[in-house]
Amino acid sequence: MGNTDTSIKETIQKAKQGNQIAFSTLLDTYWNEVYAFQLLRTRNENDAEDITIRTFSNAFDKIQSYDEAYEFKTWLITISKNLHVDLIRKRKRSPIDGMDTQEDAVRKVLDETPTVEDRLITEQNLANLLQDIKKLKPHYQKVINLRYFNEMSYADIAKELNEPVNNIKVKLLRAKKLLAEIIKKK
Repeated sequence: MGNTDTSIKETIQKAKQGNQIAFSTLLDTYWNEVYAFQLLRTRNENDAEDITIRTFSNAFDKIQSYDEAYEFKTWLITISKNLHVDLIRKRKRSPIDGMDTQEDAVRKVLDETPTVEDRLITEQNLANLLQDIKKLKPHYQKVINLRYFNEMSYADIAKELNEPVNNIKVKLLRAKKLLAEIIKKK
């Protein structure tokens, strides 16, 4: 067990230096444990998978703040637990809270056809979005294009890029975060 602890600590140090292989190793090592933990909590495969992906994304974004006095798995589970609590809080807020009357609800449901102005704004937004996507590194551009413009599943993207599905999920999440930062800077 001591040898495994040493190798995990070395992997964490490499991840702190930005080594992508180290990130993949940590993902592969702890994915099943975090996913199983969330599956027990959520009793929903989609939620468990989503929270697990976000757990690793958050952990990798904040890997510098990891304190080696604690077990890495414990740190991941804590992040995961907090994300689950956030999800529960978000779901408890009713989407109808902001509506004044039932008529408003009916109007919002019935009026979904885009106007000419809406279509023009959508086209302009898409053009801006494509320009922002081009600012990402090529591997992030590729993952976003395959997922959102070619509408490929995670498994199909993994096959296309010859990478594990978990890596694709994390890469896509990172790409979305970087894209959000680019858009916020505008």
